[in-house]
Amino acid sequence: MSDNSLIELEPSEFSQKIKDDVNAVLLDVRTPNEHNDGHIPNSMLMNIYDQAFIDDIQKLDRNKNYYLYCRSGNRSYQAGQLMIQLGFKNVYNLNSGILGWDEPLEK
Repeated sequence: MSDNSLIELEPSEFSQKIKDDVNAVLLDVRTPNEHNDGHIPNSMLMNIYDQAFIDDIQKLDRNKNYYLYCRSGNRSYQAGQLMIQLGFKNVYNLNSGILGWDEPLEK
């Protein structure tokens, strides 16, 4: 595996990494309505369907580690691949999306 590839994580691995990683940034790439229905605590909403999505991603600190999720893992996978193309080094995808998440959600 090269330095620049999206890393797929199971929910248990994802959960442990976001707890242990002091440089973790948790990104919810779903819509605002989905986010309001329930999200992983401390996650930042960046709607992949928003026209400003790429501009918003470009403003992020490339020295941080990004943990992405969506409903099923598809949109976050696409967003993660985009981040890798934009030069981000440490990008992780919750492979099951929030559907596989069994920990408490915030509203």
